[in-house]
Amino acid sequence: MQTLNGPFFSGLQDLSGRPHITFECDVPTQRVGTYDTQLFEHFFQSMVATSGMTLHVRKLAGKNSHHIIEATFKAFARALRRACEVDPRRAGAVPSSKGVLTQK
Repeated sequence: MQTLNGPFFSGLQDLSGRPHITFECDVPTQRVGTYDTQLFEHFFQSMVATSGMTLHVRKLAGKNSHHIIEATFKAFARALRRACEVDPRRAGAVPSSKGVLTQK
């Protein structure tokens, strides 16, 4: 979960090789500066399709478009780091229930 200036998010990832996205995050404006906010969801759809990850993004609160986008990217980055970093408590084991992370 990530919060930043009001928005509150839940983000889950699985680096499974099975691409799937659930994206429940509306952005109230068409643009933030010159950025077309339709590209926001498209970025995550492309990331999922290319990487083979499963991703769930859910906005729980927030109204400011800039803060919504920023908090979502931060939550995504933190979840990705947790999904692939080695946990020293697991004696260097790969953080996977299958014991392996592969690239296709």
